[in-house]
This record gives sequence, structure tokens and C-alpha cells, in this order.
Amino acid sequence: MEAFVAPPNRVYTGINIITILAIVMYLGIGLLLLVLNYKLVPRDTASNEKNSPYECGFDPFSTVRERTSVHFYLVSILFLIFDIEIIFLFPWALSLGRVAQFPFVMFSTMMLFLWLLTVGFVYEWLNEALNW
Repeated sequence: MEAFVAPPNRVYTGINIITILAIVMYLGIGLLLLVLNYKLVPRDTASNEKNSPYECGFDPFSTVRERTSVHFYLVSILFLIFDIEIIFLFPWALSLGRVAQFPFVMFSTMMLFLWLLTVGFVYEWLNEALNW
């Protein structure tokens, strides 16, 4: 199969009729599905029971719009940091035995990485960032 070569008297723009038809068809199908959704799906009128917050069968303890403590976000960010540490640790552990070149360099860089994360964890612990 030969590559497409533009005729010498025309400039090839890179878009042909098939591409335009495909774009029109995709947009038409998407629009058709949206219209069918709004026409065929019954709309429920929500009741107060349905709109109320659910707390395991109990009445809500406080309002829904209550502000969340900053400590919650700090603990979640710390969890993500140490979770990412584990994500980096697994491929390193699997590839350490297979790499014949410079295994000491690989081992020492990972130990440096773990040491930095440990220092950060100790710093957070000493500043009582993990206490609720």
C-alpha cells in the first residue's frame, strides 16, 4: 500500500471528507443520546426524605455545611505521601536483584529516599500534626 501523495496542483490540508463525516456522525450520535435521555427518562420530584443527609439510620448530628477541620486534610495528605512511598518501593524492590550494574547506587538512593521520608514523618509527629 502506498502513502497518499497530494496532487501537484492542489495543497493537501490533511482533512478529507471521511474525517468530516466521522466528526459529524459522532456529534450527531452524542446529541441524539442526550435528547433521548431528556425525553425518555422520567424526572422525579425529590422529597424532603430523599434530600436529607443519611447517617447510618440516625438523625443528622449537625448541619451538612459544617466546616471540616484542617487536620483532616493534613492527615489525608500525609497518608497519600506514604502511600506513594510504597508505590515507589515495590518496583525498586523487584528490580534490585535483576540489575547487575551499580546495585549499590540503586540501594543507596532508595535508602536516601526512605531516610528523607522518615525525617519528614518524625517532623510531623514532633509537631503533633497527626493528633486529632
